[in-house]
Amino acid sequence: MLESIFKEIILDHYRKPRNKGAIDGPTVTIAMRNPLCGDEIELMLAIEGDAIADVRFKGQGCAISVASTSMMTQALKGKPLEEAVDLEQRFLALMRGEEAAQDDRRLGDLRALQGVAKLPVRIKCALLGWNALDEAIKAHRKSDRGLIGEKLEFEDLTAEVPGAEPPPAGFDPRKVKGELPE
Repeated sequence: MLESIFKEIILDHYRKPRNKGAIDGPTVTIAMRNPLCGDEIELMLAIEGDAIADVRFKGQGCAISVASTSMMTQALKGKPLEEAVDLEQRFLALMRGEEAAQDDRRLGDLRALQGVAKLPVRIKCALLGWNALDEAIKAHRKSDRGLIGEKLEFEDLTAEVPGAEPPPAGFDPRKVKGELPE
């Protein structure tokens, strides 16, 4: 029954993504794509002081990529950057299949994605938005003025998850796009 609930949460965020759209005058904008799968995201952060005042995204992708990014944006709004980094680390632990992360209630709806850890070729889909967040925070911290209005683009910077296996030879992500973990 829990798996069924998790699938419904993922499908709900895929069909009705939260915080999808643009921010007027974002502090940082990061565009990333996963060429293996074709997922694309443009993550926009409005940072005030040392907190994420607003976060939105544009782009397209499979159910896992869109749902993960939608859930991420919900969890980040209003959070200090340090909490955002902590949440990112807890989500990475979930993607590594760590049991403690699967029971971490602080992850909220993000725990619905725990089944992705069993599908190494789909982990990059779930991490695309998180990798954009990581790059956005790094870019913001490197700049005294925060890169206002500047858009950074990255291709295939999806982080490797320790212990994850590369896709098998001949893998075609278009044939699995949109599938949910069992």
